[in-house]
Amino acid sequence: MSPLGGTLVARNVGRSWRYRRILRPVSRVGLVLGGGGITGAAFQFGALLALQLATGWDPNRAEVVVGTSCGALTGAMVRGDQLNLETFVGQAANRDEVAELLRSRVFRRARPSGTVRWLRRGILPGLRRPDLNLVLGSPAVFTTLGLADWVGDALGDRAGGWPNHPTVVVAYDLAARKRVPFGTEAAPPTQLKLAVAASAAVPGVFQPVRIRDRWYLDGGIASGTSLDLVLGSESPLDLVIVVAPLAAAERRPGARFYEDIFDRFGRSALEAEVALVKQHWPDTDILILRPDQRVLAVTRPNPMATEAAVPTFLRTIRSMKHELAAPPTWSLLSKHLVAG
Repeated sequence: MSPLGGTLVARNVGRSWRYRRILRPVSRVGLVLGGGGITGAAFQFGALLALQLATGWDPNRAEVVVGTSCGALTGAMVRGDQLNLETFVGQAANRDEVAELLRSRVFRRARPSGTVRWLRRGILPGLRRPDLNLVLGSPAVFTTLGLADWVGDALGDRAGGWPNHPTVVVAYDLAARKRVPFGTEAAPPTQLKLAVAASAAVPGVFQPVRIRDRWYLDGGIASGTSLDLVLGSESPLDLVIVVAPLAAAERRPGARFYEDIFDRFGRSALEAEVALVKQHWPDTDILILRPDQRVLAVTRPNPMATEAAVPTFLRTIRSMKHELAAPPTWSLLSKHLVAG
């Protein structure tokens, strides 16, 4: 397969955003990267590097990349040709150094602010309808601008613009209470590094990110994957690969109650999005890569644990060796990704 080129043209059409591209006659692949914290990013790096080693397919050849939360960070590295181990661990020599490096990148302290914003955008709506609204926009001691700097350090000047290939970063508009697909004409133009920072701003942990005159939070509030956004492609894709850290198919033994809640929410949302894509594109193959029990044992119960990044990456590489070689999976990969 040859590297893809073209210009993104998008317009809002209700539940989807459309793209027009000039294409070569090869399998058209979409890549959807869901949320999942620090261990979710480690899982995605491991899964995509294993996929590349097994098939020779470069994830940056994807027709469209959709990234949410940690998937936005991974997607930015994919589009910046920085999907490599050094991007993730830098010059760290051991697990402790990796954990400290990630901690400095992800958990940048900031003075808590935004009490009035929280009152207007979180508490008052939450009192009318008690739910996640109560924590939306709440003051937090960390900022995701460290992630923006990480993207900037890795991608250089490209982090201040937007990829040439169709790339969608999903965030959540705090005032409008809806997801926003940065990278399409349905969203305001912004820098890639700021969109990543907004997409990863977990409520209650990180401060909202201001882009122009609006505040944004983690895109996972609306959906852990936003798979349906691939329907923005003007013609059907042949294969969509979904890497979903928080949609495990099985319950981890001894899991805490909230782990099961996150997984059930992730699975149900993903299943609905798969059904929608299949409704519009019945001939499109969809491959979902999820953490298995071996990976879950180190990614849980805290997906934000920096010390779990290296164990997650290593176990993902091992688990993908079996997952990608499984006959149903390898059949799809051979059909769409393996040259010859």
